[in-house]
Amino acid sequence: MHGWQFTGAGEPLRLVELPTPRPGRGQVVVDVRAAGLCHSDVGFVDGHITWMLEQMPIVLGHEVAGVISEVGEGVDGFAVGDRVGIAGDGLDAPGIVLDGGFGEQCIGKVDQLVPIPDNVSFVQAASGTDAGMTSYHAVRVVGGVGPGHKVGIIGLGGLGLTGARIAVLAGAEVYAAEIDEEKHEAGLAAGLTAVVADAKELATYELDVIVDFAGFGTTTAAAVEAIAPGGRIVQVGLGSVDMTISNQALVTKQLQLLGSLGGKKADTAAVYELMAAGDLEIVTTPLRFDQIADGIDLLRAGGVQGRLVATYDAT
Repeated sequence: MHGWQFTGAGEPLRLVELPTPRPGRGQVVVDVRAAGLCHSDVGFVDGHITWMLEQMPIVLGHEVAGVISEVGEGVDGFAVGDRVGIAGDGLDAPGIVLDGGFGEQCIGKVDQLVPIPDNVSFVQAASGTDAGMTSYHAVRVVGGVGPGHKVGIIGLGGLGLTGARIAVLAGAEVYAAEIDEEKHEAGLAAGLTAVVADAKELATYELDVIVDFAGFGTTTAAAVEAIAPGGRIVQVGLGSVDMTISNQALVTKQLQLLGSLGGKKADTAAVYELMAAGDLEIVTTPLRFDQIADGIDLLRAGGVQGRLVATYDAT
């Protein structure tokens, strides 16, 4: 099989030929049909978060959807031909702990497999394993967003726009801050009440919860100043390593500041249910398998609409 292999920080991905993977106990082989590209992949390649990877060289790609082609020992509930997404749990995901979805095949751990509903495409399913799962977990689980809440979303990129839509579907009144005004229309189309350019402007709305999908330090500081007393801030974005916030505002407003990384298998399953019902569609930009290395460069440069997803010949 062929895969895009990462060999070290600062080195570009290389398309190489690799042995066909064989499943161990509790594992399956997945013929990849779609794989999402994430800003984390840029961080791996550029060296900012390469420390997260448990092996080197490695085939990246932690947003994976495909078809089971081989089943290992001890696997119950799944069979050859099943359509599945691989819902990695935090750092325990393909493309991080073992070769991932930027290869034509990869290993899936049975406890991370989520059946894909018949009316959900591989492209949407791949996006749902990370962009969907991470957004759902941050908004619904860590943020506790539900009916009647007033919610702020900072950043309307691939994660933020999805998180905003999930908050709307949860019955919340949702506002967003996005510096790129070309993305404002997409936010309003997703059901947001208003979109502003600067996170500081969110103070107008007396928000119960703010989810920061940007994470540039200044955005988190703005969230601390903007949120209502007793509010909850969920930090997802890692746009910068450090942040400086107002300790006075944090204490006197009695705020909660929580970090959220990835999600759980149940979060991906919930996202698939929303997709199957026709309520959620993650905005994606397609590219071919042979363009994955170019896709990393596109993400690094910025300006990609939604989630970049590579599709494979059999899709």
